[in-house]
Amino acid sequence: MLYTPLPDEAARQTIDAMHLWQECAKVRRQYQDFAGGMYWKKEGDYEYLVKTKARGKQERLGRRSADTERIHTEFQQRKAALEPRLQSLEAQLVTAQRLNRAVRAGRVPNIVIDILNALDEAGLAQHFTVVGTHALYAYEAAAGVRIAQQALATQDVDLLWDARKRVRFMADMAHLGKPVLKVLQEVDPTFERKELHNETAINAKGFMVDFLRRVPQGDDPHPFSFSEAEEEMWPVQAIRAHVLTEAPVFEHIVVGATGKMALMRTIAPQVFAEFKRWLAVQPQREALKRSRDMSQAQIVQMLLDEGLLG
Repeated sequence: MLYTPLPDEAARQTIDAMHLWQECAKVRRQYQDFAGGMYWKKEGDYEYLVKTKARGKQERLGRRSADTERIHTEFQQRKAALEPRLQSLEAQLVTAQRLNRAVRAGRVPNIVIDILNALDEAGLAQHFTVVGTHALYAYEAAAGVRIAQQALATQDVDLLWDARKRVRFMADMAHLGKPVLKVLQEVDPTFERKELHNETAINAKGFMVDFLRRVPQGDDPHPFSFSEAEEEMWPVQAIRAHVLTEAPVFEHIVVGATGKMALMRTIAPQVFAEFKRWLAVQPQREALKRSRDMSQAQIVQMLLDEGLLG
């Protein structure tokens, strides 16, 4: 069997957990604007409203007036409403993740879940798309099936960087204030740049994160480093990656082996199937990889043909 239906108990738990995850993620986004504080600061004869931000940054919002009084009041009221709601949802999410594990609702490698969540927390998720074998986890989650394990086995995850959004990416990196490699090291301190492969980060267990990019087009910078840090990642050109860069985005919540969840951003399944069929006939590609490419294309095409994937 190329895939089997998700067991009923696991399917029910997954649906409930994903709804909870979505609501929690929504409230977290809303709370970001209220994560700091707001207070009055007296200077000379005047008082100013000051908003505190992450990493000790502050923003002066203006002298005390009817408008700033209103801003202060609305901030405090909204924060007071969101804070307990977020705390409650996060507590429920912990329980849901324990239940996910109990019923074996997911099997995405924990390292992949943690990397996806780390990129999201760093504000970089929109710049990277999961391509390659790991995209199958998003497709099986959406289809409510479990794909044959032999089609999924791999010790690396491919992240495609979108060169079209490089201006926004550089602004987000400046705001983040640390290299992409550091983001990975916060997930697993043993990640380091692979010798002679600046596009690859590898940890002490041999798991690799490969950063890809399309072959330069127009004014695409090349070569390109994610930041000026000495130990930083340099995405490598991948043949025909422009097809993946321009593909419609497919997003779905995925569940890890420990029950933790993350949003996976990948490419439309039809594009995946077509790309894998193309890879499967490339003579320079290893025979075993070509065989797996064709198998993966067939699996995704079957899910599409049977109406399990939109």
